[in-house]
Amino acid sequence: MTAGSPFISLSGVVKPFGGPEPLRIASLELRTAEHVVLSGLDALAAEMFIHVLTGAALPAEGRIEIFGQATHDIQTDTAWLASLDRFGLVSNRAVLLEQSTIAQNLAMPMTLSIDPMAADVRAVVERLAAEVGLEASRLDVLAGTMNPDERMRAHLARAIATDPVVLLLEHPTASLGAGGAAFGETLRAMSDARKLAWLAISDDEVFARASGGRRLRLNPSTGELKPGGGFWRRMFTSR
Repeated sequence: MTAGSPFISLSGVVKPFGGPEPLRIASLELRTAEHVVLSGLDALAAEMFIHVLTGAALPAEGRIEIFGQATHDIQTDTAWLASLDRFGLVSNRAVLLEQSTIAQNLAMPMTLSIDPMAADVRAVVERLAAEVGLEASRLDVLAGTMNPDERMRAHLARAIATDPVVLLLEHPTASLGAGGAAFGETLRAMSDARKLAWLAISDDEVFARASGGRRLRLNPSTGELKPGGGFWRRMFTSR
C-alpha cells in the first residue's frame, strides 16, 4: 500500500446470499481515519457484506482489496487470520459469556486468564469501559444483566481492545430504540481520539447524524452508492 491509498476497496462486487437478489457494491473505498455510515442493507445483506469485506467469503464477481491485498489472493488460514486481526467487529452476532462479568467479557480479547484477572488487564478493561461509556460500577456484574445499550457498548469495547485498524459496525443501534444518538456520539468521540476508521451499516438516521460519519445509501438493484439522508431514502424507497 502507498501513503494515502484506500485500505479497503471494492469494485464491481456481486455476491449471492439467499436474499431476493445478490449483494451488489459497484464501488466503495475507505481510507485512514475515515468514517462512513452505509444504509440500504437489511440484516442478511449486512451479514454477507461483513463476510466478503473481511475475506470470510469471496465475491462471485468483482474485486475486494483489504490492506493492499485482494481477498482472492489470501491463500491460507494463517494469512486470513492475520488480515482479520486488523478489523474490529461490532455486532449482536458476537458472543458474550452471560454468566461471566462484564469486566471478564471485556478482557477476553486480550487474555483467557480472567478469573482472577491480572491488575494490568483490569486497568485496560477499565480504560476501555470509560472510552465506550460503560459505568465502572457495572463492570463486576454478570453480563446477562446488561441492558441493550450496555450490551452494544460492551461489543464496542471488545472490538477496540486489540487496537484494530478499522471498525465494522453491523446495525449497531437496531436494538437501542431512542439510544442511537448517544451511541453515535460515543463512537464519534472514541474514534476521533484514536484516529480510528470505521464503517457502520445502519438505517438509523439519528445515529448517523450523531456519529458524524459520511453517509452513503446503497441501491441494492444496481450496487450504486449515493449520498445518504432523507432525500435519497425517498428516492430509493419510492421505486
